[in-house]
Amino acid sequence: MLHVQDLVLIAGAGLLGGAMNAIAGGGSFVTLPALVAAGVPSLNANATSTVALVPSALATAFAYRKDFQNFESVKFSTMAALSVVGGVLGALLLISTPQRVFDDIFPFLLLFGVLVFAFGRKLGDFLHTRISVHPAALPVAQFVLGIYGGYFGGAVGVMMLAVWSVLTRASINMMQASRNLLNAAMNATASLFFIFGGLIYWRQMAALLIGAAIGGYVAGHYGRRLEPAKARLAIIGLNSVIVALVFWRQYG
Repeated sequence: MLHVQDLVLIAGAGLLGGAMNAIAGGGSFVTLPALVAAGVPSLNANATSTVALVPSALATAFAYRKDFQNFESVKFSTMAALSVVGGVLGALLLISTPQRVFDDIFPFLLLFGVLVFAFGRKLGDFLHTRISVHPAALPVAQFVLGIYGGYFGGAVGVMMLAVWSVLTRASINMMQASRNLLNAAMNATASLFFIFGGLIYWRQMAALLIGAAIGGYVAGHYGRRLEPAKARLAIIGLNSVIVALVFWRQYG
């Protein structure tokens, strides 16, 4: 049974998660545990959170629409197609995963996402001057990222930036625009399968969507006053605490 306090918790998580995504990303690390804490099974929480955050992802992608460019050796349309196909496979993989299995790996997926969010870009910059890249590496990597994004998606945007910083010479502005659209493509595609697969908790999704929309709008309007580096550190700290609590609840 869904209680009012659960809806308040979920809407509050959406508010915070939407604001985090607008400033630096990482909002799903708040929304997912909140849904689980409100009684939504972890697999359904993952699907419900994905669907709820699609509108804000599409809005962000639209805002960057004039900055899209082709990558050096791969057309942007090819990257988008690989992302969509990968997202479909990831969504189908999630739908076929038993709830018990996902419960076991859920904390580790969150931990992996937080580590990527914290260190992914630095690792990408470190490897950029030390690795020679085959032309086929970029489309293959994007296909794998699409599968991950469709299955779980935590920090997939940061993962794309880290991978692209190693495999391409694209500017940060171009990468930001591309990752927003490709992230939206993965999530929107996966969401269709989650909806038709019956994984969505609709009332919880509505509360999360409304909270995320408000949080994203407010943060988008006022977030420019924040220092990005400090905001990112605060988000990493918050997400680390949340993941620690998830592990404590699961294994403590």
